[in-house]
Amino acid sequence: VKHEKICYSIFPFTSFSSSIPEDSRPGTTVALISVNDLDSGLNGKVICSLGDDVPFALSPSLQDKMYSLVTKVPLDREKQSQYELTITAKDAGQPQLSSEKTISVTVSDVNDNSPEFSLSPYTFYVTEGNNPRASVFSVKASDRDENDNARISYHIIRDGSEDNKVTSFLNINTENGDVLALKIFDFETHSLVLTALDGGKPPKSGDMNILVNVLDVNDNTPIFSKDLYSVKLNENAPVGTEVIQVNATDPDHSQNGEVVYSFGNSVSNNVFNLFDIDQSTGKITVKGLLDYEQKDKYEIEIQASDRGLAPLTTEKSVIIKIVDVNDNAPEIEVTSFSSSIPEDSRPGTTVALISVNDLDSGLNGKVICSLGDDVPFALSPSLQDKMYSLVTKSPLDREKQSQYELTITAKDAGQPPLSSEKTISVTVSDVNDNSPEFSLSPYTFYVTEGNNPGASVFSVKASDRDENDNARISYHIIRVGSDDNKVTSFLNINSENGDILALKSFDFETLKTFQFQVVAADSGTPSLSNNVTVNVFILDQNDNTPVILYPLSSNGSTKVRAYDADIGYNGWLLFSLQEVTDHSLFALDRYTGQIRTLRSFTETDEAEHKLVILVKDNGNVSLSATATVIVKLVEPKEAFAASDVKSAAKDDEDSNVIFYLMITLGAVSVLFLVSIIVLIAMQCSKSTDYTSKYLPETNYDGTLCHSIQYRSGEKRYMLVGPRMSIGSTIVPGSHANTLVLPDRRRASEEVRHLCWRTE
Repeated sequence: VKHEKICYSIFPFTSFSSSIPEDSRPGTTVALISVNDLDSGLNGKVICSLGDDVPFALSPSLQDKMYSLVTKVPLDREKQSQYELTITAKDAGQPQLSSEKTISVTVSDVNDNSPEFSLSPYTFYVTEGNNPRASVFSVKASDRDENDNARISYHIIRDGSEDNKVTSFLNINTENGDVLALKIFDFETHSLVLTALDGGKPPKSGDMNILVNVLDVNDNTPIFSKDLYSVKLNENAPVGTEVIQVNATDPDHSQNGEVVYSFGNSVSNNVFNLFDIDQSTGKITVKGLLDYEQKDKYEIEIQASDRGLAPLTTEKSVIIKIVDVNDNAPEIEVTSFSSSIPEDSRPGTTVALISVNDLDSGLNGKVICSLGDDVPFALSPSLQDKMYSLVTKSPLDREKQSQYELTITAKDAGQPPLSSEKTISVTVSDVNDNSPEFSLSPYTFYVTEGNNPGASVFSVKASDRDENDNARISYHIIRVGSDDNKVTSFLNINSENGDILALKSFDFETLKTFQFQVVAADSGTPSLSNNVTVNVFILDQNDNTPVILYPLSSNGSTKVRAYDADIGYNGWLLFSLQEVTDHSLFALDRYTGQIRTLRSFTETDEAEHKLVILVKDNGNVSLSATATVIVKLVEPKEAFAASDVKSAAKDDEDSNVIFYLMITLGAVSVLFLVSIIVLIAMQCSKSTDYTSKYLPETNYDGTLCHSIQYRSGEKRYMLVGPRMSIGSTIVPGSHANTLVLPDRRRASEEVRHLCWRTE
């Protein structure tokens, strides 16, 4: 038979107190609880529990199925005075059965709180002249306990000390805390201590400090702490810098004793712009920019006033002395200045007067001026204070430097020193102290003959290191009356540019070289000049044709003589046979013009032969002349007669031509003769062993008008110019300017007398 579980849990309280003091210790027993279950076994096994959010707990007892309800933490009635505790009992059967029981526990009050004042400390303001025995103020305290423990009584603590003597004429209502004054107040500020007692046993108390401020009548003026306020302040002090703090006190209280500060009515607007004062603290601060150079001392009236309904005021002077700071750089001013100074000024010449000034004072205003060492100027202190003279210290030379940028430095003696600079420009003006200088000295010009008259042939150039009129150059030719310088009569010079013009053509054959002087003068005052020598060499042109002279004949040979007035290649003549009737009979030496017979005449030869001789020079454009030689074979007597007849006829016909030719031939012959004599003398002084010593072996750049032939020993020689091409006449043994000519044999055959005629 299945048995159905039926459980009944019973909570009998064997001991229970519904009220427990709040000061009970943890573990205090509140109640004893007994539990019972009618079932048996596990069905009758009971477990009791209590909520966790209460300051109580269930503790199993030593007796079976008994529990103790105890406190587990301290209790505080002021936080919670009543607890509703629910106890739950559960068996161990299946299904589990439970039951609950709620009990009410009250926490009873304990006098554990002292009375508390609402404010601490209390401050009260009482007006002088109060009514005696009237309430002047009231205090209030509270107690968190209840009943008698919260019943409060008020008392004044009277300790008899000098500081607490006010309590002797104060009384307090013990029930409501009203404080009464037993007499009129005549003091300024008082303090006392009140205590509040509750009705607990033992009673607890709470104390409170009370400050009584008596509101007095404004009968005291502010008083400054010093008779005189004086301070030093650096100029340029930053805005906000504290200058000084004035202090004044007023024995009155409340508004009557509160002091405010301000500037006096006599203070100028400038002071208001420079300084500011804190009305509460009396601190004077910098508001604007202070400048010692504008004002070095300020005397400011300061007012101290209370805040009474009728404010009382006291004035005091504050003296602020401004201390100079080196905040001004020196100023440089040129009071007298000559921007241009002649280069011939003597050392010590004044160029400018310079004034320096520094707005600072003392050492800060002491200024020293200086100038660079690399300039020919110096600063000389003047007799006047802070004045300098800018003077020259060495000679000037505009041609070396014409402009100076002078930087004047002024530095004061402050710490740190301040300096300033001023640059002035000084121009060195020109003085005519330089003569014109030619680019070359002497000048050498080569002019080709046959120039165009009136055209510029050469130019000279001079420069002058001065400027403007002092450098403006004019040229002229020095003309003297001597015959040596008469060539200048047909020269002209452009006075502005130095171009020299020839008024007629030069003729090399007439004039080969000449010399003259050109003067270059500037336009300064006084004028300076310089001259230069000009050497002119006329260059030969091939403008003369060869002139053929009468042939000379002897010993069966004839030499054709010719002359060319030109020199060098232009005057070097070459001979050639242009026409000949019999080439086997006659030969012509191309350099000497000598006509020889190559063989003896025979009976079969023609009785008359015609030879056309061509003579030409070696110019670039060669000029030439021809001569016709008629050779007739005659008997010896006829030859002499014919020769005389022909010569007489010819003399009459060409008498005029021969006259001029003979003059020319004579001059040339004299030159030849002198040359030959000199060469023969030199040759005779040498050994027979060949050594060319007639001309130096350096480059020869001259010209040779004619070739010169001579014989020495077994050899024949001819002197030629350095560029002369002598063709086949050069044989081994030639050296330098001396050429060895081959020796031609004469025909060994007997030659008949020849009659020569030239046409």
